[in-house]
Amino acid sequence: MSGTLIIILVGVGVLLLGVLIGYYLRVIVALGKRKSIEIDIKQMMVGAKEQAQKILDEAKAKSEERLSELKNEEKKREQEFKDTEKRLIKKDELLDARQVEINKEVENIKLKVEEIKKIQEKVSAIEETKRTELERIAKLTKEEAKEELLKEVEKKYEEDLLVRVQKMENGNEEKLDRIAKDILATSIQRLASSTASDLMTTTVTIPNNEIKGKIIGKEGRNIRAFERASGVELIVDDTPGSIVISSFDPVRRQVARVALENLILDGRIQPAKIEELVEKAKEEINKIIKEKGEQAVYECGIFNFDPRIIAILGRLYFRTSYGQNVLQHSIEMAHIAGMLAEELGADVAIAKAGALVHDIGKALDHEVQGTHIEIGIRILQKFGADEKIITAMKSHHEDYPYETVEAIIVQTADAISGGRPGARRDSVENYLKRLQELESLVNSFPVVEKSYALQAGREIRIFVTPEKISDLETKLLARDIALKIEQELKYPGEIKVTMIRETRVIEYAR
Repeated sequence: MSGTLIIILVGVGVLLLGVLIGYYLRVIVALGKRKSIEIDIKQMMVGAKEQAQKILDEAKAKSEERLSELKNEEKKREQEFKDTEKRLIKKDELLDARQVEINKEVENIKLKVEEIKKIQEKVSAIEETKRTELERIAKLTKEEAKEELLKEVEKKYEEDLLVRVQKMENGNEEKLDRIAKDILATSIQRLASSTASDLMTTTVTIPNNEIKGKIIGKEGRNIRAFERASGVELIVDDTPGSIVISSFDPVRRQVARVALENLILDGRIQPAKIEELVEKAKEEINKIIKEKGEQAVYECGIFNFDPRIIAILGRLYFRTSYGQNVLQHSIEMAHIAGMLAEELGADVAIAKAGALVHDIGKALDHEVQGTHIEIGIRILQKFGADEKIITAMKSHHEDYPYETVEAIIVQTADAISGGRPGARRDSVENYLKRLQELESLVNSFPVVEKSYALQAGREIRIFVTPEKISDLETKLLARDIALKIEQELKYPGEIKVTMIRETRVIEYAR
């Protein structure tokens, strides 16, 4: 028991001794590391102080160098300021000297002016003395002497003066007449344009008789639908390879031609397709109208018109006046008016513009009430045309007085363009006017949707709005229209009145 205790005590003592020895060794190691860290810190501080001292030395050297540069620059600027000051002082001295010289010259001029005034006063006094003396000697005043002299000269040379004045008047009239004829002849010769009258029919080529049969349709259904949609008459006869489109309205003929050609290319000829292609053809013709208007103003060199005026002007491409194309007539007039204005020294731009738009009212005369001149004036005023252009165009039929020389030039150009041999055909124009009057009379009825004059005016085909009129009322309306035509229009033979009332109902199955 005692041996075990001794062993335990010895073990505990050894353990305590080991702990003490370990702690002592740890303290020794910690003290060694602390000394090493302190040494490193001291070394770093020494290095930092050396680096800071080095930076301070460099900054001090740079500041001294910069200070030296600034001092040199300051000295240089001071020298420049001194030089500038010297130059300014010299300039002031020169200006003072120059001012003194100018003052002396002004004084000299004033003295000379005073001397000249005194001389002029002496001369005036001498002249007045001479005049008074002459009046005293002649016993006449200046005005009386002048009048006596003129009477004596007039009496002596009266006959010679009358003969000379008469010769000058006759010579000037002949000369002016010759100059005017030369100007007109030169202007006409400078513009050599061909003239062609428009026809009332258009021929469309078809590839074979099978297509002709499709165009006619079962019991004539397709051809009736085409005539109803386009407002023209299709003439299908035994002539191989062609169908004739007949209408007095050139716009309708062109729409029908384009639509018929597209139908032939498509091959699917039936009423719905016909209406679709007629609408597309109308869009194409509207595009052509716009292009023709732009070409006209470009050809005439006029670039300040509103685009809406140009679009209306392009519609004249499909209008005729006594068989003469109105747009071509207007372009020709613009060139002639420009040449006349050049010869006479007038405003060329105003003369050309007035001539180009002089008949613009004809583009809408079937839609708007009034003469084509009044309609044209309203169009130009609405779209902001120059007032000088309106003044130049409104007198070409002498409905308004001539206010400017350009107005006379436009009227002269109109007479030249329309009066050339072969330019116009009166019978064609009268024929077209009868057809237009026939359509206008029928369209005046409120329930009429549209109407087309066909077969050279021997038939009027009328489409009414089905919601506004019944079948019975349609028959009565046809009779009323026929009676009104008999009362108000003059025409040879008879006119067939065809009323069409068609109801369509469209639904979609989805």
